[in-house]
Amino acid sequence: MKKHYRKENDCLNCGTTLQGKFCYNCGQENLEIKESFGHMMSHTISDYFHFDDQFFHTLKPLFLKPGFLTTEYLAGRRARYLHPVKMYIFISLVYFIVLFQTGHNPVKVNHVIPAKSTDVQLLIDSIEKDPDIPAFAKNEAIRELKKDTLKNGKVTIEDEDKNSSKYFMSPKSNDTSYTAYLAAQQKLPEDKQDGIFLRLYNKKAFAYKAEYGERTKEVILEQFKHNMPKMMFLMLPLCALILMIAFWNNRKYYVEYLIYSFHLHCFIFLFLTIIMVLEWLYPSSWKGVTGWINFFATIIVTWYIYKSLKVVYQRSTWRTITKLIGASFMYMVAFMFCILVAFLITAALA
Repeated sequence: MKKHYRKENDCLNCGTTLQGKFCYNCGQENLEIKESFGHMMSHTISDYFHFDDQFFHTLKPLFLKPGFLTTEYLAGRRARYLHPVKMYIFISLVYFIVLFQTGHNPVKVNHVIPAKSTDVQLLIDSIEKDPDIPAFAKNEAIRELKKDTLKNGKVTIEDEDKNSSKYFMSPKSNDTSYTAYLAAQQKLPEDKQDGIFLRLYNKKAFAYKAEYGERTKEVILEQFKHNMPKMMFLMLPLCALILMIAFWNNRKYYVEYLIYSFHLHCFIFLFLTIIMVLEWLYPSSWKGVTGWINFFATIIVTWYIYKSLKVVYQRSTWRTITKLIGASFMYMVAFMFCILVAFLITAALA
């Protein structure tokens, strides 16, 4: 939508005499005070979601020119591109919204199905024809169904799911409550009593058992899922630190590695969002497509990381590959550690 600028050349915010459409002192745009509702809403949405020229100017090099945005930012050419932190916040928001939408409840049966191939096939057919189950969920459910073990000649999917929830984070004691557990501990000799960490675990486990019962696993995993965005945001400084160690001889400031980390995660999140949307769209009858999509996605992401590292840090092909392998290993270790810490914090605070 066309913007309506004031004819006067004084800044309404600070009074500075203007020499263009923006105030060089405070940065305010010299727009008309009176504007239509449509213009106001368009301008507000554009500013909030960054759906402006900066966003679209940033997308093309983000996808087609690995490392280009980082080199442009470090060279000071920043005005036409979206700031990396703003871009990360927006893209990660979209990514996790789409990711959470891919969650689905396990396929349950309310009765025991005889373990005959024809009956199992009927269940598979019913899943494939169900319009309320997304394509990716159908594929996963069918794979799990085919892998289910037969118990006493019967498929017991629902029972296994319930048992896994029932015994998730169960107390390490046969007592019926935490009070009874403490009373039993006091009767034991001091050297036979549980340590402080086991006591804390049992305290939380009994609390879960009393409040959530068999829903404990579901509650913890749901809380953990919503803590993932926070964990990934904390992974960015760690990623930058890993890159700083791997490319120590480049003598760059830490913040320069952090900028690259933002750009890299923006690409990965946006690329994975596209992959998830594709998995929603293709028919569930296209068996094996998911595996091929994931295979090519892995190849593309690996190539992108290699190319961006080579562009930003100007190393030879062999040195870039070895740095990539080392940094990837350190990143995976840090990622698994953060996953563990986030899960423990979630379990302690849920």
